[in-house]
Amino acid sequence: MKESYRKGVANRPDPESCAAHRKVWREALTGFQHRDEAESFLKHLRERMAAFGLELHSEKTRRMEFGRFAAGNRKRNGAGKPETFKFLGLTHICGTIHKSGKFTVHRKTVGKRRTAKLHDVAAKLRQRMNEPIEQTGDWLNQVVRGYFNYHAVPGNLKRLYTFRREIARHWLFTLRRRSQRSRWTWERFQPLIDLFLPEPAVLHPYPLTRFYAKHSDKSRVR
Repeated sequence: MKESYRKGVANRPDPESCAAHRKVWREALTGFQHRDEAESFLKHLRERMAAFGLELHSEKTRRMEFGRFAAGNRKRNGAGKPETFKFLGLTHICGTIHKSGKFTVHRKTVGKRRTAKLHDVAAKLRQRMNEPIEQTGDWLNQVVRGYFNYHAVPGNLKRLYTFRREIARHWLFTLRRRSQRSRWTWERFQPLIDLFLPEPAVLHPYPLTRFYAKHSDKSRVR
């Protein structure tokens, strides 16, 4: 991949853009400032992979305009809002910071992944139905904290509150199933929510903040 990139930008004596790669198993995301560099990279990447009998998935490989200039460019061309994409369980959206109006990338949990996680927790709660409440609460605390540790990015708090509320709903439903004479109401259940289910809070910085912190002693992308 690196060799393909070098070949792809070889014709530009001093390329103004830089490509950032993030590879996770079979997923890869590559960014360029100039369209011609992106097209050249894709062409050489296909050729490089073909040399090893490999090819890019036609339905999962695409080029898209994304970034701080995308909204203005697409508006001038009558192309509508910038496209979004899903990567590492998060939907990435071109947006702005509310207070400053500066460009940022909004990230929101992919709905299907959140639903799958909730179904998994609900199934395990049924298996733990007869366990002591405190034991189940400690387990749910770990589940929710682990989920927040990954998904607690700026702009995603609303979906995290929804996740917490749905976890609580599944837990209450399980408690009510323990007895036909269950007296579990939301009012009685609320102290358990407050005790065991942490409230969401932003745990990760905006993407550019992290980028500048990591590359503060290097040339920044312009």
